[in-house]
Amino acid sequence: MVTAAPATGGSGGFRYLGEEEIARLHRVTVVRARFAAPDGTEFTRDVIRDKTVVAVVPLLDDGETVLMVRQYRGPIDALLLEIPAGLCDVEGEDDPEITAQRELAEEIGMRADHLHLLARVHPAAGLTDCSEHLFLGTGLTAVGLDRQGPEEAHMTIERLSLRSVPRLIAEGALTDAKSLIGLLAACEHLGLR
Repeated sequence: MVTAAPATGGSGGFRYLGEEEIARLHRVTVVRARFAAPDGTEFTRDVIRDKTVVAVVPLLDDGETVLMVRQYRGPIDALLLEIPAGLCDVEGEDDPEITAQRELAEEIGMRADHLHLLARVHPAAGLTDCSEHLFLGTGLTAVGLDRQGPEEAHMTIERLSLRSVPRLIAEGALTDAKSLIGLLAACEHLGLR
């Protein structure tokens, strides 16, 4: 069995030298960043600076069923089945747990009594500095829906058994990366195989 070493955050002798802003958009900023390799060679990379993403696997009291949302994703022109998620984009909202509770209320009309951090991931480290905090939400209670934007206004809420996740991945019914990681981490955390 091969075990991956945990990410240490070390740079391995690489150094960040600075960056120049190329474009500032609604959500992201594109920069041309300069770096030096361990041998001193300088190079550039185009980097997307993005906000932190928070996503939650909302677990019902049966310990096996989760609530998912099916929503339209314009960049791929498709409806995707996903765990509730959103950006840490509200002024002063730097705590991912606060964002997690806000997104649960917005998308599925629930609040979690407990949030357990399952993973923190970088979905495309070669392109963006975006990080995602993935939580398991338990002790769900109903609150009012507070949907924001046209995609959320038309999303649907679906129930999914965690035991069906491997099959749905194999069938191509689940393709959203944060949802795959969150659901598989929840299965592992709960001992569902």
